[in-house]
Amino acid sequence: MEAELFPDAIQIVDLFHAKKQLSDIVKALFGPDNLLGREWARRRHLELDEGWMGTLRKAIRRYAGTHDPARKCPDYLTRNQTRMRYPRFRAQGLCVSSGVVEAGVKVAIGTRLKLAGMYWTMAGANAIIAGNGRK
Repeated sequence: MEAELFPDAIQIVDLFHAKKQLSDIVKALFGPDNLLGREWARRRHLELDEGWMGTLRKAIRRYAGTHDPARKCPDYLTRNQTRMRYPRFRAQGLCVSSGVVEAGVKVAIGTRLKLAGMYWTMAGANAIIAGNGRK
C-alpha cells in the first residue's frame, strides 16, 4: 500500500525493530540474561549494522531446527533485505531508527497540546495534529 501511495519513498525497517527480532532469538536460545547470549547478540547486531545479511542469516539458521524465532527470522531478513541496507542509508544521511521522529512528534505536538490552561476535545486535538489549529 505504501509503495502505491508513495512510489518514490525510501522504505527503511526501523533498526530497533530489526534488533528486537534478534533479541527474541537470543532469549529463546540462551534465556533472558546470559553472557553468551549477550555476546551472540552483539555479533548479530554488528552484522545487521554493517549490512552483512548473509553472515547474519547463516548464524541464525544454525538454530532454526530447534527454536521457532530462529526458524522465522531468516525469512524476515530476506523479505526485508532491501529495506535494511543500513550502511547505505546512513551514507545517504538517512535516519535508520524512528526514535528521533517519534521524539520530535512527541515534543512538537505534546508541547502544543499541553500548554497551561489548555483543554482539548478529541476533534480539537486531531485538528492540531493535522495542522488546522482549531480548539
